[in-house]
Amino acid sequence: MPQIFRRSANTVSKLSLAGALILATGLILLAMLIGRSSYATRANEYVEQPVQFSHIHHVLDDGIDCRYCHTSVETSSFAGIPPTKTCMNCHSQIWSNAPILEPVRASFRDDRPLHWVRVHDLPDFVYFNHSIHVKKGMGCETCHGRVDQMPLMRQVQSLQMEWCLDCHRNPEKYVRPRSEVFTMNYRPAVPQSVQGPMLVKEYGIKGNTSCSTCHR
Repeated sequence: MPQIFRRSANTVSKLSLAGALILATGLILLAMLIGRSSYATRANEYVEQPVQFSHIHHVLDDGIDCRYCHTSVETSSFAGIPPTKTCMNCHSQIWSNAPILEPVRASFRDDRPLHWVRVHDLPDFVYFNHSIHVKKGMGCETCHGRVDQMPLMRQVQSLQMEWCLDCHRNPEKYVRPRSEVFTMNYRPAVPQSVQGPMLVKEYGIKGNTSCSTCHR
C-alpha cells in the first residue's frame, strides 16, 4: 500500500506537539505573572476617597500615632475607621476653613458619616484579625508599608495567600518587639536573625498554616 504521509510529517507532528506544549506552558506562566502583577493585586494604586487624607502629613509631620485614629487595632479584628469627631478634634481649630476639608465639616455638621473606600480589602472568604497580629509583634509597616511617606494611601503588598504564608511559615523574619509595632522605619537593635527566633519563642508564635486559620 502506498505511503499516505511523507516522512516529513513525523517531524511536523513532533514540532506541532512541542509547539503546543510550549504555548500551553507559556500561557500558564503568563497567567501566573498577571496574577502576581499590580494589575491583578491593585498594589500601588491610589484609591479615590471623599477626602484625600495625607498620612505623610499626619504621621510624619504631626507625629500622630496610628492608634489615635485606628482605635480598635489592638483589641479587635478591625483596625477601625475614625469617626468625623476625631478629625474635628483638631480641625475645629486648625485648617478650620480649608475648602478641602468641607466634606469633613459637612459630615460633622449633618451627623452623616464619611464613606471611606477600603484600600486593603481582603476577600470575604478570608478572615484576618488585627489584634492578634499586633499582640504577636507584627508591625503596621510590615503589611501596610511606610504610611508615613504616603501623601495618599495605597496598598503596598500583594495581599495574596502566598504572601501571608511566607510570614506564617517564617515569622522570625518579621516579628519585632511589641513596643515597636507602631514604629515606622523600625531597625532592630540586634540582627533580626538573632532577635526573631527569641521573640517567636517569647510571644508563643506558632505560625499556623492550616486552612481554617484564615478560611472559616
